Amino acid sequence: MEPVVRMRSVVLDCPDPRALAEFYARVLGGTPQGEDDEWVVLDVPDGYRLAFQRAPGFVPPEWPRADRNGQQFHLDFDAGSTWEAIDAAQERVLALGARPLDLDDEGGKRDWRVYADPAGHPFCLCRIDHPA
Repeated sequence: MEPVVRMRSVVLDCPDPRALAEFYARVLGGTPQGEDDEWVVLDVPDGYRLAFQRAPGFVPPEWPRADRNGQQFHLDFDAGSTWEAIDAAQERVLALGARPLDLDDEGGKRDWRVYADPAGHPFCLCRIDHPA
């Protein structure tokens, strides 16, 4: 099927675009770009692009609530294929300012853990089996 368009960016509203772009740069790599602090872009080394825009009055989502300003969306990140890799990634994102939302991986039955970035957007560190 012929696509209508190509994906350009995932844009996150936030109170401080530069600070949130710096957080994701430390998590994913790349260097935040932007002339001002109203709109900052992060070209992630693996080809994705995140953008951050100032949103006056921003109210962070409440994960996992759907009744009041619920999740809205979340980002999934490949943290490796082992639980040791997930644990190491978890330690690093928490040190960078993420906060845990749901770390219960149900004894290895569930392949993800949920966190909030410094602005409150949920994201998951996922255990992904990579083919040999």
